[in-house]
Amino acid sequence: MLIQDVINHLESLAPLNYAEDFDNVGLLVGDKKAKLKGILVTLDTLEAVIDEAIENNCNLVVSFHPIIFKGLKKLNGKTYVERVVMKAIKHDIAIYSMHTALDNSLLGVNDMICNQFQLTNKRILIPQPGTIKKLTTYVPFAEADQLRKALFQAGAGSIGNYNDCSFNVEGYGTFNGNENSNPTKGSKGKTHTEKETKITITFAKHLESKILKTLFETHSYEEVAYEVTTLDNANQNIGMGMIGELETALSEIDFLRYVKKTMKTECIRHSALTSKSIKKIAVLGGSGSFAIQAAKRAGADAFITADLKYHDFFTAENNILLADIGHYESEHFTKNLLVAYLTKKITNFAVVLSNTNTNPVKYF
Repeated sequence: MLIQDVINHLESLAPLNYAEDFDNVGLLVGDKKAKLKGILVTLDTLEAVIDEAIENNCNLVVSFHPIIFKGLKKLNGKTYVERVVMKAIKHDIAIYSMHTALDNSLLGVNDMICNQFQLTNKRILIPQPGTIKKLTTYVPFAEADQLRKALFQAGAGSIGNYNDCSFNVEGYGTFNGNENSNPTKGSKGKTHTEKETKITITFAKHLESKILKTLFETHSYEEVAYEVTTLDNANQNIGMGMIGELETALSEIDFLRYVKKTMKTECIRHSALTSKSIKKIAVLGGSGSFAIQAAKRAGADAFITADLKYHDFFTAENNILLADIGHYESEHFTKNLLVAYLTKKITNFAVVLSNTNTNPVKYF
């Protein structure tokens, strides 16, 4: 198995196309064609984590946060980032980061948080725009079924809980090939009329190259007529944060105790108590102040996130309970998610859960 094979599995879970524009995700260090020895999963890639990878004979570190975020102008070991990169290169260890690609995944960071609280009726809090595309093409009537099936198999035609979705209109297409053409229908130099089916089908944007490859390989025409457009429709399966419901409503104090125990945090900073019961919960791992208004619009009784600033707490306005549980604490179960996922996908290589606590914040 190559490192690229592991990357393929990771990008099935969290395609990099859905990472935020500011982010730095993917293979940050190393050769994707190198043979795999073992995988170490961590939240952050520190020197101690690289040492742990060496000790466990792992030549791939799968990290949630990217060790390289801003541009590196020098590589001389003066910063912890430079030292990590240098040590990884010296020991032929690759580093792969998932970050906001996994944040936006339906089965990613926020789903893991929801599962810790056993929330039901889960859904994406802030759907990511521009993630649904539409293909329109024209195919000879007799070949329409074959093309539809091929596109479905490639992943097109999935809408929410439905698969094999398409819209089809029958009509007639005309074309006239010049002297350099090699038409599969009709003859060059003569206008030909062909009974055709217009097929319209949607697909997730990360599948575009696969969908077009399937179209060109399956379609019989020398020159395939098609168009791809990006839709504004909200995507139910990709986006930041999630919202769900507790089985039984809790008082605010009992809820905060539950959060503290479940997320294994030493401290919760929260907004003023509202005297309301807590049942509908919004969650967003990491820095989530930008999602406060979305949580309120969704009718959440409480919002669990991290890195809230002083003035962010005012925006609760006695309508919602804001709970800042700490950045590390909101994401540390991500390691377990990735280990469980990779262990199911890869059975003949070691997938090691890092024992290094990478939380830079300490409490007195």
